[in-house]
Parts: sequence; C-alpha cells; structure tokens
Amino acid sequence: MEVIDLHCDVLEKLTRFEDAQFRNDPRIQANLTNLIKGQIKVQVFAIFISPDVPQERKFLEAARQIEAFHTKVLCEPEMVHITDWQQIQTLQEGQIGAVLSLEGCDCIGEDLTKLKLLLDAGVKLVGLTWNYENAVAYGASENPKRGLKPFAKEVIQLLNERDVIIDVAHLNEQGFYELLPMAKYLIASHCNVRALCDHPRNLTDNQIIQLIQNGGRMHVVFYPPFIEKEKDTTSIEKLVEHVAHLANLIGIEHIGFGSDFDGIDPLSVTNLSNAAEYRYLMHSLTKQFTNMEIETIAKNGFLNYVAKIGTRMDL
Repeated sequence: MEVIDLHCDVLEKLTRFEDAQFRNDPRIQANLTNLIKGQIKVQVFAIFISPDVPQERKFLEAARQIEAFHTKVLCEPEMVHITDWQQIQTLQEGQIGAVLSLEGCDCIGEDLTKLKLLLDAGVKLVGLTWNYENAVAYGASENPKRGLKPFAKEVIQLLNERDVIIDVAHLNEQGFYELLPMAKYLIASHCNVRALCDHPRNLTDNQIIQLIQNGGRMHVVFYPPFIEKEKDTTSIEKLVEHVAHLANLIGIEHIGFGSDFDGIDPLSVTNLSNAAEYRYLMHSLTKQFTNMEIETIAKNGFLNYVAKIGTRMDL
C-alpha cells in the first residue's frame, strides 16, 4: 500500500556524514532502498539545523542541505522533485516524489529574503520554530503562554501568498492558537496525542480539534517518547492507539504519517525502525480499520487536502 510520509531528517545526515549515500546507506533509516520496500510514494525531506550551529552559519547549513537534496537525493533516477503538489498525481510507477520542508525558521533570523530564497528552492512546508525560541515564535520547550513574535506576521503573510503549508509541529501552545486564524494552510507534520502521552511536543484534543476546524491535518510520529511517556522503545500497537484516538476524535480523512525517520535514530518502535518496515504498521492497522480507511490514512486523505491548495481566497 502506497504511503505519503511528511517528515524525515535524511538531509541532516547526508550533510553530517560526508561519505553518506542516499541509495542504500545503512545509517539512513529512510534511504532509497527502504523507501522502495516501504512503498513510499512521497517523502518530505526536512531542512533541520541543529541548535548547536552558530546563528551566523545556520543559513549556510540550510543551503548545504538543499545541495545534498539535489546532489544525493534527486540524482537517483527514481526520485522526482515535487515543486507543485499536483505533480504527485503524475508520478509514474517506480517513481517517488521528493518534497522539501523547513523545520523551524531559525536559519533565516529576521531576514525575510532568506525565507524567500528557501521557498524559491522548492520548500513547500514551513514550521515556524523547532523546540526553542527564534525571531518568529517560541518552541514546544518554551513557556507555553508566550505567543508569536511581531516578525511572525511578515513570515505568515509570505507563506500565505506562496500557498505554503505552515507546520505547527514544535510550536508552543499560545503560538499554536495565535497561528490558527492567520494561516491559509496548516498541518501538524509529526505530532501525537497528548491525551495518550503527556509530552509538550504532542497536541491536546482541543488543539487537534481546532487544527482540523481551521482546515489542518494531523500526522502521527514514530518517536517512542511521543507514543508512550518516557519510553525509549514501544510497540506498533501503541502507535495505532494514537491513530485510533484521532479517528474517533477527528475522522480518518484528517490523519496521516510523519515518521521522523533519521531524526529519531537510535530510538525506534519495535518492527518500525526504518521506512522499509512500514508494512508492519499497515498490517497492524488492519486489526481496526478497513483497507479503504488505511489507504485514506496512508495517502488519499493528504492527496485530497493538497488538491485544494491554491483555491482558497479568504485570507
């Protein structure tokens, strides 16, 4: 069954390990061989800059990851750069769509031109923060009562003008609620349910409902501590509990996957340690969902969502 996965950190690994290769490097959970085995139809590749990188070097690191995207990912004949969501519908058998995202606006500082350059490079999803404060907003590890910063208005306006999806993953609570009415397109690319696992990176039921009511989507993440509190490993069945909770809360058409492969290594869900093992998750889902429902979660719900991008005129 074909899958769309909204988050991996392959690019960070490809730049951190200079000898790394995308096709079959065993250090890369979402390498090409694993994507093929897992029947991944579209993979979103995040640009993630470690908070340890000095501010003056962060944009250069983003550029290095974009270079790796072109020279190590897109050089593989199976990979197709998705710069328009409608391209997904034209992918041929054996082709995999590759999408760029930005995991936090840290690398742009207060320079909107830098964000424009990243969007021009093909970035289609943008998170305002990672876990910590930047010039735009406060992350999930910060005070949950601090809202968006003044610069956020300029950033959100640009993203809306470009029909870019704004990712709420990693955003703190107050920033989340302030963003909802301002954003044209919204997604939680890799978050789980706080009612089942009380972690600041997960969303409360009210946040989830508000996200959907504002046109967004919720994609579950495979990181054990976000599935079961303070657990370094957990089971696929526990992950499915999050999917089932969401199905009851918001409906299957609003649920998807955002594995966070290569951002969660070395921790992993048992039998879900890399993209090739998606089949075990698909099998576990059959215990609670029909094949048609699983197809909606795995791919079709997201396709229906992006089919509407570019049609909204109300913001």
